[in-house]
Amino acid sequence: MSDLRPKYVTFDCYGTLTWFQVGEVTRRLLGDRVPAGTMEAFLKDFTWYRFDEVLGAWKPYVDVLKASLERACKRHGIRFDEADGQALYDAVPTWGPHPDVAAPLKRVAARYPLVILSNAADDQIMRNVALLEAPFHKVCTAQQAQAYKPRMQAFEYMFDVLGCGPEDVLHVSASLRYDLMPAYGLGIRNKLYVNRGYEPSVPFYGYHETTTIEGLATLLGV
Repeated sequence: MSDLRPKYVTFDCYGTLTWFQVGEVTRRLLGDRVPAGTMEAFLKDFTWYRFDEVLGAWKPYVDVLKASLERACKRHGIRFDEADGQALYDAVPTWGPHPDVAAPLKRVAARYPLVILSNAADDQIMRNVALLEAPFHKVCTAQQAQAYKPRMQAFEYMFDVLGCGPEDVLHVSASLRYDLMPAYGLGIRNKLYVNRGYEPSVPFYGYHETTTIEGLATLLGV
C-alpha cells in the first residue's frame, strides 16, 4: 500500500481493462491468405502500422484500422480487402474485460472517480465500458480530443474535461509507448504499468508496476 491519493484514477481501456482481441480476429479473417509461418510477423507489422497511423492528424478509427491493415497486406504481398478492416472495427464493441478486472475495479471505483482515456470512437467504447461493470466518472475518446495517444493533445483534452492537471491523476495502462511515455513527458508523476506482456518494462519512466488490476487496488489500499 502506498500513500497515493489521486483526485482521479485514469485508464487506458483496450489492452489494459478490455481484452484487446485484434490479433485473434485478424487470424480468423486473414487465415486463408496469410501463411501460418508468417502470421506472427504479419501481426507484428499490423501492430506497428496501427501505431504509425495514429501519430498524425486525427481520422476516424475505422480508417486507422483499414489503412494499417492495407499497409501490412502490401508489405506481405497479400490481397487487401477493405471489408476486413470494417469487420475488425465492428468486432471491437463486443470485447469484454480481462478476467482480473471487474472485482478490484469496483473496489477502486467506490473510493476514487474513474476516468477512461481511449483511442476509440464514441460509437464503440460505451459497450466495452458497460462490460467492465464499474461506474466511470468520464469516458474521453480520441474522437472527442481529435487526437490519438501517444499525442499529448489527447491527455490535455482529458485534463481540460476534468479541470485538473497532471499532478491530480494516477494513470494506469498496459502500454508504455501509447500511454506511459507521453504521461512521463507531461509530468504525470503517478503512473501504474499493468504488465500484460505486450511490451518490455522500462523503469526509466518512473512507474509502479503490477500484472493485474488487483495490483492497482493494493497500491491504493482498497
